Amino acid sequence: MSEVLKAAFIFIAPQASAQQHYSWVKTPQVEVKMLAVSDYQQACDQIDALIEEGMVAIELCAGFGHQGVAAISEKADGRVPVGVVRFDHHPGLSYNTGDNLFR
Repeated sequence: MSEVLKAAFIFIAPQASAQQHYSWVKTPQVEVKMLAVSDYQQACDQIDALIEEGMVAIELCAGFGHQGVAAISEKADGRVPVGVVRFDHHPGLSYNTGDNLFR
């Protein structure tokens, strides 16, 4: 029997709180924790705990611009790969990138 892969998906939503706004999708082979954060700093604050929970991958929503991805990647510091869903004008952020909103 193979080990379950655990991953996290982080998305940005106004007034979100990672401690309150999260859920799991669990299948026999993959478990994904989805959590909402209000900004880049809140996302960075979650990385250590996610790694301690056993996450082997972190994927970021398209709301994270290049600077946000860089901040998360720096925080992860090679301990876990960071992937990105990509489009620079996110409809959930009034067609902005997080880089314009969270500088």
